[in-house]
Amino acid sequence: MESPAKALLIIDMQKGAFTSHTPRFESESVIERINELIDIFRKAAHPIIFIQHDGTAENYFIPGTTEWELLSELHVSERDLIISKTANDAFYQTALESYLRKNRINELFITGSATDFCVESTVQSALTKDFQVTIVKDAHTTADRPHMKADQIIEHYNWIWQNLAPTRGIVKVIDMETALP
Repeated sequence: MESPAKALLIIDMQKGAFTSHTPRFESESVIERINELIDIFRKAAHPIIFIQHDGTAENYFIPGTTEWELLSELHVSERDLIISKTANDAFYQTALESYLRKNRINELFITGSATDFCVESTVQSALTKDFQVTIVKDAHTTADRPHMKADQIIEHYNWIWQNLAPTRGIVKVIDMETALP
């Protein structure tokens, strides 16, 4: 049986989400791990897909602004696919699903920010579309919220995803050490 075609999704790793006013939990090490994954996926010739949030004048990430740009520390190549989105779910009204289906990709390694918003929405959406989802538990991040610290949020979602029994799709949670595709 042929092994599933894989892709790496990197969600909303944009300059405006990683400032001194918008700190993310362990951002430097998360960026390092994402770059390691990018290098691994690129070497294996698996697609690398950056998801970039397009905001409006009423909120953040207005296209063309500095805050909207992908983090300069990321190992972005002109061969990588960049998909813009306007909602938390990277599949909602974007070309993501059609690209994945066209290229027969059925396993997604999901990383990025924010764990409790766009990463979570994209994980759930991917599962309802019958994708195999692998969350790299130490390659996504978020910020502190009024009711919970960022590390607790990350631990909470890693636990949920690890114990999820989806009606469709497959989900697993792994650490960076076992993330080799």
